[in-house]
Amino acid sequence: MIITDKIIQDYRENLINEEKAAATVERYLRDVKAFAAWLGDCPLQKETALAYKAHLCETYAPSCVNTVLSSLNSFFSFLGHPELRVRFLRVQKSLFSSDEKELTRGEYERLLAAAKEKHNTRLYLLMQTICSTGIRVSELKHITVEAVGRTCAEIQSKGKRRTVYLPTRLCRALRAYARAQNIKSGPVFVTKNGNPLDRSNIWSDMKRLCRTAGISEKKVFPHNLRHLFARTYYTAQKDIVRLADILGHSSINTTRIYTMESGEIHRRQIQRLGLLKC
Repeated sequence: MIITDKIIQDYRENLINEEKAAATVERYLRDVKAFAAWLGDCPLQKETALAYKAHLCETYAPSCVNTVLSSLNSFFSFLGHPELRVRFLRVQKSLFSSDEKELTRGEYERLLAAAKEKHNTRLYLLMQTICSTGIRVSELKHITVEAVGRTCAEIQSKGKRRTVYLPTRLCRALRAYARAQNIKSGPVFVTKNGNPLDRSNIWSDMKRLCRTAGISEKKVFPHNLRHLFARTYYTAQKDIVRLADILGHSSINTTRIYTMESGEIHRRQIQRLGLLKC
């Protein structure tokens, strides 16, 4: 079997019919197209699938390899050839988050200050919206003028529906912003053409703040704001089940990844136990 453009298009339609999130559809198609390009004119067989897995292992971290394999296994099942599916790499779970990748509260506040300094009110409020509610970037389109008026947003994502409550101070700021921008209905965060902001718009805007804020670019991306919300909420409430509901997670195991502390925080915590006498 050769992977043709027609097969990829049919797979795209199947993903949409399965109501996969737009970002998921984009990622699956990107991974499948990369595999097809690597495959070239070679036939699609279990041997070539395993060879591609080995190729990925030479280039990417195990977690990234597994992400690609997830896309390919979905594609193989769509083709009606589950025998082509390959096993995921076994990854040792880390007990702590990486200091080099996780955004701290202080760094978040510096990002806000940098956005304010650059008079980028849209980004200033957008970052606070994600970080104070824990919503996904893809869910920002549900933060509408109408939702702000109700002080809550009804979000439909990944086949699930949940209510996200908006803090009063945030609603007040968003109402003022919408009035200033003459946005009378629909999404609050839009481009100059009136289209909802997408992930790439937000990503590039945040990256521009890094030098002013004095923060590594490795830490600055929208999803890290969601992580910061999760860690802050869990530290205050210690209710992982409720947090999973707020974040829209189907599994608490996913939520646990969001609430991992850094090794440095853990070190300080055990020092405060008072068990050392030396």
